[in-house]
Amino acid sequence: MDRSMFGVLGAGLMLAALAGCERPTPQTAPGGLILPVSHPAEQEVSEFVEYTGRTGADKSATIQARVTGEIVKADFTEGAFVKKDEVLFEIDSRPYKALLDVATAQIEYQTASVKLTKVNYDRLVEISKTKGAVSPKDLDVAEAAWKQAVASLNLANANLETAKLNYAWTKVQAPFDGIISRRYLEKGNLVNQDATQLTMIVSVDPIFAYFDMDEPTLMRIQRLIAKGEITPPTQGANMQVQMGLLGEDDYPHTEGTIRFIDNQVNPGTGSILVRGVFPNPLPSGNVLLTPGMFVRLKLLIGKKLPKLLVNDKVVMSEQGGKFVYVVGDDGKVMLRKVTLGPLLADGLRVIQEGAKPGEGIKKDDWILWKGMQQVTPNSKITPDYYDSMPSLANPTPKRLEKNGKK
Repeated sequence: MDRSMFGVLGAGLMLAALAGCERPTPQTAPGGLILPVSHPAEQEVSEFVEYTGRTGADKSATIQARVTGEIVKADFTEGAFVKKDEVLFEIDSRPYKALLDVATAQIEYQTASVKLTKVNYDRLVEISKTKGAVSPKDLDVAEAAWKQAVASLNLANANLETAKLNYAWTKVQAPFDGIISRRYLEKGNLVNQDATQLTMIVSVDPIFAYFDMDEPTLMRIQRLIAKGEITPPTQGANMQVQMGLLGEDDYPHTEGTIRFIDNQVNPGTGSILVRGVFPNPLPSGNVLLTPGMFVRLKLLIGKKLPKLLVNDKVVMSEQGGKFVYVVGDDGKVMLRKVTLGPLLADGLRVIQEGAKPGEGIKKDDWILWKGMQQVTPNSKITPDYYDSMPSLANPTPKRLEKNGKK
């Protein structure tokens, strides 16, 4: 085989290699590229906005010693759920029991003193009815002694109440149901009244979710409240909020409601603090939501209304605006500006009503949902008609017969 034959074979191999590297061309027809189209999806949707936030406790308390003394018992399980009034710590109660006994004895003593002085005063009053039998001074002294005994009894009663409180405070109890923290001090440590911190407790059911709402959304909600479509938080709000945790898809916790909106907008951020409330029961002794967790939140606004939706991937961008391609019955491709609404979990994007004539889409429009980069406005294609817009829930729509074509 001569060198010229080698050259011919080499050129043929190179052409074959180049042909294998070329990208496949789209299927074409006399009317242009054959590309799929379908009507926009129709669905009742509540408008919503998405935020990030943190969970918080309905109640939180730092447990401190109310009396001074030595810790003699601290045997609760750290990190466990505790019930209201459950004893967490015990402080040496012997000195306070002694003071309680003293206060009780003082009551008995002062009660007897009141009785004696009252009897003496009554006797002198009776004798004073005989002229000259009792001097006015003696009568006044007896009355003063009786009133002083009554005052001393009242003081003894107050001292008894204080002694009872101090004795009761030697048992440190949980103020409400919740999750207990660790023990800051163990048995044998000396604690000081109203100064020494012992542990912390937080409630977990219900649990709060805090987030910052933007000012435009706040104004929309206020308008809906004015129209009577939303109940204000102070009157038992019916605004629904949904929650998703790290690692969770979408927003599976759907029982939340908005119960608090702060009283002023932060001028530095243009946002306002909002609180949602979620149930967080303990079906198996454990809770799912803990205060301080990072959460994703979806705030539903207003009633469900019918909306048109397209697959989010068909939305194109141009100079900061958004548009989709609408295909006429003649195959002509038209650019249609759109205003986007929220993105749903199945990959469909809500398209808002057009703000100007010629903007937005209609339910009978044919939307191009594949090959958008291969067409330009006013170009022509051969539409391939499908019964629905593709989504995560329905990734392979069914082809339709239209005008004798499949």
